[in-house]
Amino acid sequence: MVNWIWLGMMVISVAFAAVNGRVQEVTEAAFGGAQTGVTVCIGLISILVFWLGLMRVAEQAGLVSKLARLVAPLVRKLFPDVPADHPAFGFILTNMSANLLGLGNAATPMGIRAMQELQKLNPNPDTATPAMCTLLALNTASITLIPTTMIAIRMNFGSAHPTDIVASTLLATIVATGAAIAADRWYRSRDRLPPLQAGKAADTKGG
Repeated sequence: MVNWIWLGMMVISVAFAAVNGRVQEVTEAAFGGAQTGVTVCIGLISILVFWLGLMRVAEQAGLVSKLARLVAPLVRKLFPDVPADHPAFGFILTNMSANLLGLGNAATPMGIRAMQELQKLNPNPDTATPAMCTLLALNTASITLIPTTMIAIRMNFGSAHPTDIVASTLLATIVATGAAIAADRWYRSRDRLPPLQAGKAADTKGG
């Protein structure tokens, strides 16, 4: 689906450029964007290697596992339908701990593994379970203590103070995570209502 969206955007852009006689500008912008993308990627390599290496040291030192144990009681409340001894629970903890440290590259595969394990608990494989929705929401709006990738990008573009975004990022992710948890709790409580009460709640909201 995403490929079709990108294709549609490109076709529409070229069509409008042809109508307005600006094909040359679109061509130059396309090649310029490609060149900038490669330049940024190359410039980020050394910075990301340093930060990810530093975080890897923290992981090997046990910081990630300590964070996992710290958030374990909260995670059990957020995922009441996942058995505490199920493998999915361990992957969820690792995913959340990596996100806290800004380790997006490490958090993504753990999130995928967690989803695969949650799918094994899914009685209806064609529909996401509440636990899967909760994980997706938390992974998307995770609290980030150290925004590693954004710091690296700011350093690459010559920011005088690349770490100035730490406080604002922490605040923004706290608000986002709080909103995600609130929405998740609301939908879970709504789904637990008897059919008659759920219908009345929907009617009240619609009115």
